[in-house]
Amino acid sequence: MRIGVAYASKDQRVWLRIEVPEETTVGEAIARSGMLERFPEIDLEVNRVGIFGRFVTLERTLAPEERVEIYRSIDADPQTVERRDRD
Repeated sequence: MRIGVAYASKDQRVWLRIEVPEETTVGEAIARSGMLERFPEIDLEVNRVGIFGRFVTLERTLAPEERVEIYRSIDADPQTVERRDRD
């Protein structure tokens, strides 16, 4: 089945479409995608993961066309960063 795996580092965003067997878990899909080799800063014991913006576990079984998202931690405390004007 076809699924997506997405990650955004500080410098680039990557969204891969890959084929995986049915009953593939989120963790297995991430491993198959090559994201862990491409972005060595990803630590699945630290980074949370989700599907379409909702947190899930690495053991969650995927359905066709779902997008696995690997989230990175926030680099700055929003309460201490000056507000930026938005145009």
